[in-house]
Amino acid sequence: MESRSKRIAAWVAGSVIVGVAVIALFGGVALAQAPKGGTMGGNGWGMMGNDGSGMMGNDGSGMMGGWGPMSRGKANGQRLTADQVQKRVTEYLGSYDNSADLKLAEVMEFQDNFYAKIQEKSTGINAFELLIDPYSGNVWPEFGPNMMWNTKYGMMAQGGWGMMRDMMRGFDWNGPTSSQSADMTVTPEQAVKYAQDYLDKEKNGLTAEEEPNAFYGYYTIDTLDKDGKPAGMLSVNGYTGRVWYHTWHGQFKDEMEMED
Repeated sequence: MESRSKRIAAWVAGSVIVGVAVIALFGGVALAQAPKGGTMGGNGWGMMGNDGSGMMGNDGSGMMGGWGPMSRGKANGQRLTADQVQKRVTEYLGSYDNSADLKLAEVMEFQDNFYAKIQEKSTGINAFELLIDPYSGNVWPEFGPNMMWNTKYGMMAQGGWGMMRDMMRGFDWNGPTSSQSADMTVTPEQAVKYAQDYLDKEKNGLTAEEEPNAFYGYYTIDTLDKDGKPAGMLSVNGYTGRVWYHTWHGQFKDEMEMED
């Protein structure tokens, strides 16, 4: 009887921990549902705040004490070079079962982080997105659409975060979770239109890049300033058309295409 009680207590404790992690990482997404072509909680954060603050403040504060599960580096240190970022990402990709099929396709440098786009060599399809702390070099999966909407590598995908996925079964994750290769019903042209509609509604003077990056289950689209230079990015769900702006990057600095 005692061992059974301990097992139940351990299961409850684990459930609470996972629940807190979900709230801390994605707080408010469930409360930010929007109609097709709509937005997610203003700028995509729901109860996290439209400026990306709240439980997960973009200054490294908040419940999680920084970006995701890893602490941020010191902002007064030396920023990583492009070569150092590439090395960090390559080392990180080695932890994936299909690491031999993954490659770093693009790196963008922002004030608050480096952004990396990962592709599958065999298919040429964009696999997932990463963030790299510009000082410590910590690497982790980008939160937001990369975790919530990615039907192959995301949180709810087959082979994803098993325990958390099973516990959240039945929740509306805005796209299929059983098929990794299901064709998206939103076309690239429609995705750009939804993105531009969102930007026009925000009246921020930004323009959606006309060539979206298709991932499994969603698109990520660069936003351009009035001079046609990169300013940031947003994502569009490939099945519902919902728009989620990436509020966590900060000011754009540079971008680097990787050679094969």
